[in-house]
Amino acid sequence: MTHRDRFEAVYDAYYPAIHQYAARRTGSPDDTADVISETFLTAWRRIGDVPEGEEALLWLYGVARRVLANQQRGEFRRAVLTERLRAELAADRPVGPVDLDHVRAAFDGLPERDREVLALACWEGLTSQQIAKVTGCTAIAARTRLHRARKRMAAALERQASLTIAMGEA
Repeated sequence: MTHRDRFEAVYDAYYPAIHQYAARRTGSPDDTADVISETFLTAWRRIGDVPEGEEALLWLYGVARRVLANQQRGEFRRAVLTERLRAELAADRPVGPVDLDHVRAAFDGLPERDREVLALACWEGLTSQQIAKVTGCTAIAARTRLHRARKRMAAALERQASLTIAMGEA
């Protein structure tokens, strides 16, 4: 199999998963496209390093994760503005039984490492062992990080609920 054939097979097999991964973590279709492009460009350049089978997907998740990290390094001001706008818009929205803005705020308030393991587990459906491969840690460390991230998310949701109640009483 030529390098081109191998790349096309990897691209065809894993494009949908990488697209979903990127789309869930970016704010726009353009950013999603950038992550996908950079991820598969890396795969093209390093096709000899891409493992076979399911390991290829985990390898691509790892590449996409690093591409996203690079992309996010320069976006601090944009994130501050987004949070300010989100807060202003949330004030105008009625609170429902499941307020997705509060879930998002709780999630966004977590450390990056917590958000990543929760997203890999919940959005991508990865096991602790698979998360370990994507993040470059041991399976035990991934399991521990996931457990702690879930606890911090639960606490963050409690704080969000308390804020909602306090704001409703004011």
